[in-house]
Amino acid sequence: MNDIEVLVIEDDVRVADVHCRFLEKIEGYKVIARANTGEEALDWLQSFSPQLILLDVFLPDILGVDLIDKIKEVSPTSSIILITAATEAHIVQKAYRKNVTDYILKPFTFEQLKESIEKFRYKHLLLKNNENFTQEKIQYLWPKAGSSGPGPQETPLLLPKGIDPTTMNHVINHLSLMENGSTAELLGKNIGVSRSTARRYLEFLVTQKQVYTELTYGTVGRPERRYFISQ
Repeated sequence: MNDIEVLVIEDDVRVADVHCRFLEKIEGYKVIARANTGEEALDWLQSFSPQLILLDVFLPDILGVDLIDKIKEVSPTSSIILITAATEAHIVQKAYRKNVTDYILKPFTFEQLKESIEKFRYKHLLLKNNENFTQEKIQYLWPKAGSSGPGPQETPLLLPKGIDPTTMNHVINHLSLMENGSTAELLGKNIGVSRSTARRYLEFLVTQKQVYTELTYGTVGRPERRYFISQ
């Protein structure tokens, strides 16, 4: 499988270097160009259409959220992850309306970026598949599809510290696609988080009866704990 091509649009050279170093650590991604301004980015996009763009908001010549429409005109198939220090409501709202793939706040960690782009990778592979989609795969692309949401008498689940609802839904969606269940280590690798993080979410879901476990034995006789979506 060919590497996923990435364009980094970031005016701070040091931050752009961090993006590139992080991506070098993740198999299957290749930075093919860097741009310091919106104009430079659009020039690059005349020559190629990367599958993924890492985009800053505060560029010297244009706001990143205002650049998105121009990017889509030139390279409509490119997905965009915003990586920015911008927390202003109007910027976040505009990014949401423009359907960016993800929104990461600076400063960020390697694990945050890895988790974000691995989510993108899985969706990218799903959309390249020419086979008919199952409901589970459709719900991975649109997590709320087929769900009417909580009823008027339902009380929202109070999540404990260390459990993020977005990551939890990602764990549920991914595990639902694994017919033979998964170990915490395998799930962590697949969604781009550590084994301990995957186990924390899985064990929480066990307490909520959304996931159940079974002990299986490998070739050397060592038991392993596998997790399955409850039916």
